[in-house]
Amino acid sequence: MTAPLALITGGQQGIGLGIATALAGAGFRIALVSLPAPDAPEVGQALHSLGPQARYFRHDLADVAATPALIARITAELGPIATLVQNAGVPARVRGDMLDITPEAFDFVTGINTRGAFFMAQAVARQMLAAPADHYRSILFVTSVSAALASVERADYCISKAGIAMAAQALALRLAPHGIGVFDLRPGIIATPMTAAVQDRYTARIEGGLVPAARWGHPQDIAAVSVPLATGQFAFATGAILPVDGGLSIPRL
Repeated sequence: MTAPLALITGGQQGIGLGIATALAGAGFRIALVSLPAPDAPEVGQALHSLGPQARYFRHDLADVAATPALIARITAELGPIATLVQNAGVPARVRGDMLDITPEAFDFVTGINTRGAFFMAQAVARQMLAAPADHYRSILFVTSVSAALASVERADYCISKAGIAMAAQALALRLAPHGIGVFDLRPGIIATPMTAAVQDRYTARIEGGLVPAARWGHPQDIAAVSVPLATGQFAFATGAILPVDGGLSIPRL
């Protein structure tokens, strides 16, 4: 039996690379999908660390018209996809008063985080239903605590994550009869290239009690949750929302 294939968007760095590393260690072959050129340093470093079972495919998640062809190419070259980790996303272009958000900034964030993520999952789900299954199959959406916790200075980002979180719920219902699990992982404040610019600000807030676990999260924290989901150990929990945030999203007095 061929090792299962995991497709990970944005898997060349941060949370995506953490998940890719964990899944490779669990016996998965890895297909990384992201926007940087194949000769970008971070891509080469990721492939080197993941080993010969990893491949890289360049793709713009916002280009939804090109997504079906990408999935067809990956499956033709590597076989059916057992797990999709829809991780790639972008932050708000500008943090500030939500009354100043422009249509262009809104469309940029939702075009990738919501629209692009949905049509990637749709294309993979269609492939899963069309191909015989040798392994447990799953779709993991890496959303954010911002799917439920509002931030007025980056409302467009929160809206984009809330939208794809609902897509995860709907897709879980659609695919449950076929034994395909769908899960919503909601990272909190994670140390990645995306959060590097606000590191000092959030460190002070964490030290002030914002995160009950009293530390930054790390990509490995999300990766540790991803492996049992991708391998079917939580198959009957399809549709579950899993905060990975050190208690950040727990309502408190």
